[in-house]
Amino acid sequence: MEISANTPAVVTGGASGLGAATARALAAKGAKVAIFDMNEEKGEAMAAEIGGIFCKVNVTSDEDVDAGFAKAREAHGQERILVNCAGIGNAIKTAKRSREDGSIKEFPTSAFDFVVQVNLVGTFRCIAKSAAGMLTLDPMSENGDRGAIVNTASVAGEDGQIGQAAYSASKAGVIGMTLPIARDLMNEGVRVNTILPGIFDTPLLAAAPQNVRDALAASVPFPKRLGVPEEYAKLALCMIETGYFNGEDVRLDGGIRMAPR
Repeated sequence: MEISANTPAVVTGGASGLGAATARALAAKGAKVAIFDMNEEKGEAMAAEIGGIFCKVNVTSDEDVDAGFAKAREAHGQERILVNCAGIGNAIKTAKRSREDGSIKEFPTSAFDFVVQVNLVGTFRCIAKSAAGMLTLDPMSENGDRGAIVNTASVAGEDGQIGQAAYSASKAGVIGMTLPIARDLMNEGVRVNTILPGIFDTPLLAAAPQNVRDALAASVPFPKRLGVPEEYAKLALCMIETGYFNGEDVRLDGGIRMAPR
């Protein structure tokens, strides 16, 4: 689909990192972008920068997501584009023995569930509600295009590391639901694709010591550097604009395959 002037778009997690780069890239194409995020200060600043609108949204809440879409649609109209970048992570072993006293701790189920609720269920919640809105639109072309959805998984969904059980499971779920959802919507002209980022230079990684960042960059086969959010945004726009791109899960990782730790 063509991203033309005033095309309505929604980017979850759009206040920083991958989402912010995508929001900027969409706005540069003329899209009217609504940013869903929990960080009001950064979200409002990003919306002002790109001439969009900010909606404070917790993707684990039906009420928040409904209110966010209502606010975005009132301002810009029914979105044709949804990019899901909202997500969290943690690093907890399934069970761990203390080196100090030999005591054993297990991964709290509540912590596991929270990551899944944000990354997997939150992504599905936004997809379902956005797709339902897209189905009310008239097709934009003779092919019947109504909209495009891009999700964010992770290479951890295929080769998760130690401590990533929850994160990997949530991202594997996003990968696993991409094709079925694309098939659900195939007769309605809504395409669905997913990006699996590798090691990207995002705010989360920016807090790491320089030696850690250097080691991570050196572990990438080529190019030996961290990915930059603008590269994610370029692939997201490619998926949106290329009409034959559908039902795919694509790694964007410099060829890396993650080691156990």
